Amino acid sequence: MARANRHYIPGQVWHITHRCHKKEFLLKFARDRRRWLHWLFEAKKRFGLQVLNYAVTSNHVHLLVVDTKPEVVAKSIQLIAGRTAQEFNQRKDRKGAFWEDRYHATAIERNEHLVRCLVYIDLNMVRAGVVTHPAEWEMNGYNEIQNPPDRYAIIDRHSLFDACGFPDYGSFAEQHRKWVEDALKKGMNREGHWTESIAVGSSAFITDTQRKMGCSAKGRKLEEQVDGASFLREDAEPYHAHFTGKSEVLSPENAFFWDDYDVVPVG
Repeated sequence: MARANRHYIPGQVWHITHRCHKKEFLLKFARDRRRWLHWLFEAKKRFGLQVLNYAVTSNHVHLLVVDTKPEVVAKSIQLIAGRTAQEFNQRKDRKGAFWEDRYHATAIERNEHLVRCLVYIDLNMVRAGVVTHPAEWEMNGYNEIQNPPDRYAIIDRHSLFDACGFPDYGSFAEQHRKWVEDALKKGMNREGHWTESIAVGSSAFITDTQRKMGCSAKGRKLEEQVDGASFLREDAEPYHAHFTGKSEVLSPENAFFWDDYDVVPVG
């Protein structure tokens, strides 16, 4: 899998994926998945992270966010991933990397492409064969979208319906439910462009994203999908088998994440 690219593009929607080290099922217990969600909520409070959707599985996570100001996304992921890893390793008396190197970020065009990505995230555990409907999986944004909590909401509802082109939340939530039901009837296979590309959207969006990203996106191949969506493929670069604190984003103890930010060690 290619490395994640980190760019600040004001107002850009990013689909972020982050896998556990060597695809191990380090998030297989609900307790650990809830801690990831706890720190996601904390990132929202501390940095103003604007969340549109999320899904926590047994070995990776999905997060749909909006770029609101420089470093918000990077700092948020550093906090969430770092504290989740630290707590897990302390509880298990474990050493070693928790996450598979850097997270991957894909720029998503708004409206119909954003809708497809939103539903793709909702159906993650259905595709995996763990549940038959996203409502059956507690750790995803589908349930929060359909039944917004009175307190401790993670998803920014106003930003979500606005980004998808709806005038109010009620009409969006109703249509969101229909999108999911339609996708369940049709069947939805894994579509790698949502998680392995630099950008997904119209040809014009791809071209504009390349321009905004500068030289890092030059020479990348624009590919057309059957459904009309274009995507800018990421150059393949394998992850390193070993991590060192000086040369990699993650040291064996994942210490990078919490050493640079004001967080209190867990007792």
